[in-house]
Amino acid sequence: MNKQETFKKLKGLGFDGWFAAQNAEMPAGASAVARVSAVDRGAYLIMNGSGELPAELAGRFRFEAASAADLPCVGDWARVQYHNRGMLAVLRGILPRRTFLRRKSAGRNIDFQMIAANIDAAFIVQSCHYDFNLHRLERYLVMAGDGGIEPVLVLTKTDLVTPAGLEKTIAAIRGTGIAARILALSNASGAGLDEFRQCLAPGRTYCLLGSSGVGKSTLINRLLGREALATRATSRSGEGTHTTSRRQLIVLEQGALLVDTPGMRELGMMAAGEALDDGFAEISGLSRGCRFADCRHAGEPGCAVQAAIASGELPADRYESYAKLKREAEHHGMSFVEKRRKDKDFGKFVKTVKKGMRKR
Repeated sequence: MNKQETFKKLKGLGFDGWFAAQNAEMPAGASAVARVSAVDRGAYLIMNGSGELPAELAGRFRFEAASAADLPCVGDWARVQYHNRGMLAVLRGILPRRTFLRRKSAGRNIDFQMIAANIDAAFIVQSCHYDFNLHRLERYLVMAGDGGIEPVLVLTKTDLVTPAGLEKTIAAIRGTGIAARILALSNASGAGLDEFRQCLAPGRTYCLLGSSGVGKSTLINRLLGREALATRATSRSGEGTHTTSRRQLIVLEQGALLVDTPGMRELGMMAAGEALDDGFAEISGLSRGCRFADCRHAGEPGCAVQAAIASGELPADRYESYAKLKREAEHHGMSFVEKRRKDKDFGKFVKTVKKGMRKR
């Protein structure tokens, strides 16, 4: 296969001129590139335009990674070397990420967990029946904005609510100032699926974000026209019980790529920064009218945000969501910086000890 044919096949997997330029700037070595299509407990699968095959990390790559966030995740473009007549790939590095999805690692550990990389648009999926939660939706929006990814809201299970109930849900979303596109559909009846398909473009990469049981995998099965992903029966209340156990990249028939992600119980924010302001644009806009440029909207004189709350222009619960996410992001962000500083100091200590041992 010549270079032109190889590039054409890789382009179908999302490899465009931007990634080609990044690859050209990488150090000499493994020159072949492939896309990480699945990650499961340290095991990898990659796509290279000719098929999908298993891959493993090079020892040096694993050793030099500063944290788990520096290791490949689904959607990454990796530099690879092939062995066993092309049946096994060794990952020697990854290209810079154009966009990403990340969150705080679950539990008390203060670190990033990479969810997926190089995503063009994120479909944030919520059931308009039992699962709908504005605060969770706000977190997903900030997560997408943090990684530079366009968000699209998808309301599923419309067959379980009345038209008036659906309109009420959409009005609640718009009432918070969220301007992202909204799609409403039913996996059961098929209503809205054609509109969803029209959002998918060949060579573009999308992901589905949402809690377990909201219909993400059922939606993928409908798009594929087959039961590619296992699902469990839903209860009479409409609460789905299926959960995806691993992240994987799926190529749809029309050429679009879709990442299915496990339902996430924890959506911890870490150093969201400008993404948080973008997710709460009305508060960001009001803050420009505050007397002090560094106003934290917590009782300072001349605070335009607090004035808007008092007048009813800004809902108090909307501000509380913003303040909670901001406190969380700042706390985890500072903890992460401190952790990395300690890791760096420890690394210097280890080098010093090794140097001393060599002198003996």
